[in-house]
Amino acid sequence: MADLSAKDVERAEFAFSIYDSDGTNVIDCVDLGSVLRALNLNPTNATIEKMGGTKKKGEKKMKLDEFLPIFSQCKKDKEQGCFEDFVECLKLYDKQENGTMLAAELSHTLLTLGERLTDPEVETVLKDCMDPEDDDGFIPYTPFLKKMMVLL
Repeated sequence: MADLSAKDVERAEFAFSIYDSDGTNVIDCVDLGSVLRALNLNPTNATIEKMGGTKKKGEKKMKLDEFLPIFSQCKKDKEQGCFEDFVECLKLYDKQENGTMLAAELSHTLLTLGERLTDPEVETVLKDCMDPEDDDGFIPYTPFLKKMMVLL
């Protein structure tokens, strides 16, 4: 790939190999998003599906040489958010300007904005990533985002 550096290709090959379950240089397309996220990209589910990702295991396979152009294209995609972008978004809910927001507002945001999560998905995310609420129902949002980004 002309637009990927040798280091990018090496990283992509390594991430791809982790999801290559039988060593044939092929992944199941249900893992496409996971491979891209392992490479510090944050494609939306719609982007993953558009790039050939599937929702069910066994529907489609992808070779490394098919993956590299997808990786290259996703690297260029400016619609992905990064950690700093997410912090800026949650600052909108930081009424006291002290790095906290209401846990209920975070839950509402996850349920209603962007690629909406289901109630069980939100419960899992909050359980896994959110620090305990203070007595007034506030949580620090930066640690939440750091934990969330690791999971992606």
